[in-house]
Amino acid sequence: MTFLKTIGSVLLIGFCLVVLFGCTKSGDPDDNPPAKTDKSDTEFSSGVTLDAATQTRIGLEVVTPAAAQWEAEATAYGVVLDPSQLAAAFADLSTAGLAADASDKEYSRQKTLAAQNNVSVRTLETAQTTALHDDLARTSELAKFKAEWGAVLVRRAKEILPLMTSQHSSLVRMDLPAGENLASAPLSARILQSTSAGETNPVSAEYLDVIPGVNPQSQGQSFLFLVKDRSLPPNAALTGYLKVPGEPLNGVMIPAAAILRYEGKGWVYQQTETNQFLRTEIPLDYPVNGGWFVPDRVPVTNGVVVVGAQTVLSAESSGGGFNTGERD
Repeated sequence: MTFLKTIGSVLLIGFCLVVLFGCTKSGDPDDNPPAKTDKSDTEFSSGVTLDAATQTRIGLEVVTPAAAQWEAEATAYGVVLDPSQLAAAFADLSTAGLAADASDKEYSRQKTLAAQNNVSVRTLETAQTTALHDDLARTSELAKFKAEWGAVLVRRAKEILPLMTSQHSSLVRMDLPAGENLASAPLSARILQSTSAGETNPVSAEYLDVIPGVNPQSQGQSFLFLVKDRSLPPNAALTGYLKVPGEPLNGVMIPAAAILRYEGKGWVYQQTETNQFLRTEIPLDYPVNGGWFVPDRVPVTNGVVVVGAQTVLSAESSGGGFNTGERD
């Protein structure tokens, strides 16, 4: 009898342990909440929806960017040259040349007279010494002028200086960044004044010459360009885009009115659907007349907003608060 009671007690204790273990394993669903994801509740979106009423109210206009090509270019930085400095350098060169020509003629005349025994040896030697001195002075001035202004201006300064002093043209020097060199001379250039914020209408410049050596300040290769029919302020800082031989880029031209400056970058709003507008970042590396060139690698394939883009940005920033056609 005692043995049976003992067996019963063991079975009862075992049953209780099984029940207790089962309750512990099942637990409460709240004890194991689902894992959190990294995705935030309000993920940033660069698009906005504007219904037809809103588009009409804000006068929204959309245009399709025109296809365009961009010729290979190198970026350079430079300055508008002071015409008085060129005038002074050319005057020194001209004066040395005139003196050398005059002394050469005088030496030739004295040699003719000496052959006729009509001049002393001393006079002939003096004329010879003067001619040699003036020839050396002309050579020195020519080397100095070419080092600073290039070889082309030796023969074209007489033509260009009057245009500069009458404010009909400007001479500019463009310097490549340190360590950069062009394998061949640039074909032409587009020049922007660095102080003109938002300038999108660069002026064309004719290539004149490469300056020997490197610029002592920028340590880059330097070129001279002539801006015709335009007077730029002397010593003004410039940014230039030098056209060089190479395969052109294909892309589109974005009107300046479509460009938004936001967070230090350039943006446009593309109309991806009738009421949907997507903000797209574009590079501002290719300014053209009236806007900016955007290469094919940047996905601008839809119409872009040219009137009302700032309002669309405001709508996006406010979470689409203009969608009803009424301001909140």
